[in-house]
Amino acid sequence: MKRIIALSLLVILLAAVFAACGAKTPEDQPVETPSETEATQKPTEAPVQEPTEAPEPEEPEGRIDLPDGVYTAEFRTDSTMFHVNEANKGLGILTVQDGKATIHVSLVGKSILNLYPGLAADAQKDGAVLLEPTTDTVTYDDGESEEVYGFDIPVPVIGEEFDLALIGKKGKWYDHKVMVINPVPQN
Repeated sequence: MKRIIALSLLVILLAAVFAACGAKTPEDQPVETPSETEATQKPTEAPVQEPTEAPEPEEPEGRIDLPDGVYTAEFRTDSTMFHVNEANKGLGILTVQDGKATIHVSLVGKSILNLYPGLAADAQKDGAVLLEPTTDTVTYDDGESEEVYGFDIPVPVIGEEFDLALIGKKGKWYDHKVMVINPVPQN
């Protein structure tokens, strides 16, 4: 019985609240000035702002926002099989000139034959310009040296992933995502 009475009171209370909210017309509602609105807001509430579109910076596409020079930078990949040689501790040599950047990375061996800045499907099209390897010598912490392939990779953006395809000795193209981050000027 108590539940029925409590439920009835709740229904009546909700009906009264909804009726009061719906009874006001726009002419009946007081107009608040910004200072009244700010005074009635709880301190933890942020004022609601309409989203505005900020103008995008007018930089040419592919422009790197670093002064011309030579940097060391991290080269990250989405693969455990395709990465910078451990002798170089994940770093490559980033060269910036006239707003364009290229990173040279030494890989772990000579099994990757070519790279392509883009997708594997595009690398297989007629006229695709493939990145050719260089032969680099890396020296490990124990003093041992080894010849491996290295590549000069165009960097369209710092701190964001970009597409890089590779082909190995098996003759199959693979898509990868890579990123260049944390450039530090060389002295």
